[in-house]
Amino acid sequence: MRSIFYLSAALPVLILSACAHFIPDSVNSKYPLKTASETSTEARFDTEYRPDGTAVASTLSYRDYFNDPRLHTLIETALNNNRDLLAATARVEQVRAQFRLQDSQRLPTVAVDGSASRARTLGVGGDNNPAAVTSNNFNISVGVASYELDFWGRVKNLTEAARAKYLAEISTQRAFYLSLVGDVASTYFDLIETEEQIALAADTITTRQESLRLARLRLDAGVTSALDFYQAEALLTQAEQALSSQQLSAANTRNQLSLLIGGRFPAVLPKGLSLTEQNFVSRLNAGVPSDLLLVRPDIIAAEHNLKAANANIAVARAAFFPTISLTGNTGLSSSDLGDLFNSDSLGWSFGPSLSLPIFDWGGREADLGLAKALEMESVANYDKTVQVAFREVSDALAGRRWLAELVEASARAVTAQERIAYLAQLRYDEGTANYLEVLDAERSLFSARQSLLEAQSNEKQNAVSLFIALGGG
Repeated sequence: MRSIFYLSAALPVLILSACAHFIPDSVNSKYPLKTASETSTEARFDTEYRPDGTAVASTLSYRDYFNDPRLHTLIETALNNNRDLLAATARVEQVRAQFRLQDSQRLPTVAVDGSASRARTLGVGGDNNPAAVTSNNFNISVGVASYELDFWGRVKNLTEAARAKYLAEISTQRAFYLSLVGDVASTYFDLIETEEQIALAADTITTRQESLRLARLRLDAGVTSALDFYQAEALLTQAEQALSSQQLSAANTRNQLSLLIGGRFPAVLPKGLSLTEQNFVSRLNAGVPSDLLLVRPDIIAAEHNLKAANANIAVARAAFFPTISLTGNTGLSSSDLGDLFNSDSLGWSFGPSLSLPIFDWGGREADLGLAKALEMESVANYDKTVQVAFREVSDALAGRRWLAELVEASARAVTAQERIAYLAQLRYDEGTANYLEVLDAERSLFSARQSLLEAQSNEKQNAVSLFIALGGG
């Protein structure tokens, strides 16, 4: 008897000890099994392109970063109406409901039942003649049906996996939010550039139409040859082709922007700014790579998915151990409603059940192997997400330096081409040069102005990319 007593006393300790070694470390701590320092990803940016900044992107909203009131309105409209963002928000609610459903299974479900019945049956009378017998039955009971005692952490880890998936979905929704802000801003800057390209082409057409008119007068007066006239006409068609191409691009860009904001443009839009008027807050500070792991929502989502995969391994391991469940019930039962609440009517039942798997022909081993393989995939996805994040930040930092220099060089190129075009026209008017020299100068000037607008747009879009890559918004 004493040995049985010792065994029963030691059994809970052995069970708790088994549970402690059974659950993976990643589930027992707030850190994932594979942290950033343990992955194969080298946590660094290309520091060569990291000029010091004063603003931290993750603390800024899009209203703090962008200064264009029309862009503010478009982003706000997109955040309210974009169908993909609405779908992402609905997915968050779905996963949240699944987590709450799974979490509710950690506690027993208590149900109250009540019933009343009246039956009439045939009995045997005193003279061996059939007689009708009427019986009543009244019941009220409170019970717990098949509550699993979670000795091996199966239910706990199922809840942990559901919670991690819920948090991952929240981060995924925020990542889409950031992506939507970036897409709207980039498309908006692309539209501004296209509209300015249209204005440039329209002004150029007006100037070249006047040049063509003068060329016709000179041809009719016999001052110039037909070659000069047709060269002036070819110069005009170049601008007309550019105008048609840019108008098509503007229409496509407006359609894309309309899709991003979830419908038609607002009836009232504030006045927008030109490319040169688009300013941002003081230069963003890239910070250290470890900061990026804490603010990038896609990295956070990958980390939570990794935690969910680790918890699922513990769930698969628990399948190798017996499942212990409890069923309990207590209530009142009487054939007379008036006697239902007497103490003699009280009854109860209690019974544990145990299910121990023996032979499943490798099913549990396969399930555990699947869980481990999914965990390996989650580790690889986490590594890849970190690598992509570092690359995006490095690309944007490099663009911040080199695109600024490109804009400056393009502006100087426009100034130089304007002087060349002026001198070429002056030489042609004085008769010291042919019209081909003017034609080349005008074409180069038009191309230089187009390149400047393109460089300015790329610089603005790169600023958007840096803001998003650093987890801003």
